[in-house]
Amino acid sequence: MPIKVLVVDDHTVVRDGLRFLLDAEEDIEVVGAAGDGREALKEAERVHPDVVLMDVAMPGLNGIEATRRFRKTLPDSKVLILSMHENSEYIHRALEAGARGYIVKESTGPEVAAAIRAVHAGRRYLGARIAETVLEQYIKNCGADGPLDSLSAREREIMQLVVEGRTSAEIARQVSLSAKTVETYRSRIMRKLGIGDLPALVKFAVQHGITPLR
Repeated sequence: MPIKVLVVDDHTVVRDGLRFLLDAEEDIEVVGAAGDGREALKEAERVHPDVVLMDVAMPGLNGIEATRRFRKTLPDSKVLILSMHENSEYIHRALEAGARGYIVKESTGPEVAAAIRAVHAGRRYLGARIAETVLEQYIKNCGADGPLDSLSAREREIMQLVVEGRTSAEIARQVSLSAKTVETYRSRIMRKLGIGDLPALVKFAVQHGITPLR
């Protein structure tokens, strides 16, 4: 049976290009596509993919937080990150969240297919450039915590929605909390990060891969 792949990227042209490349492989079948993390989780419940090819910077729910949820709710679907970002923090957070591999969007079609086969077989896969970045960071600063480690998963989720311009009422409806509780989360997030205003929080979120730069 072919490896069933769900493609997740917020750019339609990227999703279509990946589908074209992967459908040319005899042992790989693209069974679905999604434009953000929340849509990916819903689509995965429908198509039950073997591998989720996941972008990182997406609106609504980014790829790293979506990966955490896949690990809990759909552990049989292995996540392979395909991102334009080579920053060591992106890579560390993705792997810590449960991703089985990480490659860059400059990768060739055969490498993407090889990575899919590797993670489907239960192995980890890092593209050559990613492996070099991981090794350099390990040597430089083994075991250091990033600033996002002080936040809970719920706090990271709410922070993304805040910096994307959602009102407290909108966020409350989306995450099933009261608007007052959302405001409490927002204040606590900024206090933990030592950030005093919304523009600084937006800048922080973009720099750390919480939300894409628009």
